[in-house]
Amino acid sequence: MADPVIVLGAGMVGVCTALHLRQRGHAVTLVDRRGPGRETSYGNAGIIQREAVEPYAFPRDWAMLARVALKRGADVNYHLGALPALAGPLGRYWWNSRPASHQRIARSYARLIEHCLSEHQALIERAGAQDLVRREGFRDAFREAGSMRQAVADARRVADGYGVRYAVLDSEALAQAEPALRRRLAGAIHWLDPWSVNDPGELVARYAALLRQSGGRVLRGDAGTLRQVGAGWRVGTDEGEIDAAHAVVALGPWSDGLLRPLGYRYPLFVKRGYHRHYSGGEPPRLPMLDADGGLVIVPMRQGVRVTTGAEFARLDSPPTPVQVPRAHALASELFDLPRPVEDQPWMGSRPCTADMLPVIGAAPCHRGLWFNFGHAHQGFTLGPVSGRLLAELLGGETPLVEPRPYAPARFG
Repeated sequence: MADPVIVLGAGMVGVCTALHLRQRGHAVTLVDRRGPGRETSYGNAGIIQREAVEPYAFPRDWAMLARVALKRGADVNYHLGALPALAGPLGRYWWNSRPASHQRIARSYARLIEHCLSEHQALIERAGAQDLVRREGFRDAFREAGSMRQAVADARRVADGYGVRYAVLDSEALAQAEPALRRRLAGAIHWLDPWSVNDPGELVARYAALLRQSGGRVLRGDAGTLRQVGAGWRVGTDEGEIDAAHAVVALGPWSDGLLRPLGYRYPLFVKRGYHRHYSGGEPPRLPMLDADGGLVIVPMRQGVRVTTGAEFARLDSPPTPVQVPRAHALASELFDLPRPVEDQPWMGSRPCTADMLPVIGAAPCHRGLWFNFGHAHQGFTLGPVSGRLLAELLGGETPLVEPRPYAPARFG
């Protein structure tokens, strides 16, 4: 049997990494403080974004930056006290978002995105999760004709460069496609390739059940107890200490806190986000991004999920869900959303890197330590393909994609 492996983190990325390692014969123990899919992977918009071939760039439009600075809208909020610590990573993020740099980064990003559907499909079939998935795409909707014109031009460029598919809906076509809309919009871009999941946390849980069925272990434990022991690694769990030849850090936004004591200083930051479910009205037929409002409206099993944009704050800061009522007010202009399902909004954190690419590969300074984190907005989309890539690298296989753009050593 191949070497035993500990995988730290039971979100989409960690669960898929564990699955691919187990598929290759490794004795795998997946360790998390909570059950699979209960943190960041639970709270996203549930879209497997095949069209997202370009990562989110730092805004360079002055009107947008002014709106952010004044904390208007539901798309961006920030904690003033967190900005000094974030200045370095955000400065590098802004620099890497220059058009020439962003174009180069997008080419590497797209090499992962192009495999997201096929890699998810293999796991969906094995996990018996077809009931959670719709393969009808989603819509970017626009309140303003000007913003829609620019978005259509961008969609045409992306489609020509990367082969993704879309359709343009004018105001009348959108009204017919979404009869529950309460007001006329300028139109929408219907991205045809993405899939949507009506319970993201449940999909992760089913992947974790598949891991157990294939012989892997899923244990509660404290990733902070990880330490090097001889030629391997040890971590504490509810069932005692676990030893393995390899350990994979797939802790999403908590990866940085684990790695700093080991001497790793990556330009990482978090974007926090919120959601709340609503019931009582007719939901949209497909997930919808309100592009001008900066929120996403998604039909889920729990109700209609309204997600906010990003909040720049310290990872451990108390929730400040000021974007949630703004998002609900904007979403209520479009759909009838009378009753909140939860008493309080959900909050989660997205793990981001300054160059917008995930960190996948061997730790530069510790034998048997591996990294798989930093997927920002697309951990749910990229979990299966990045898990496969990590497993291939650990096992010395020929990787599905060229791994150098994601190598941990790239930051020096």
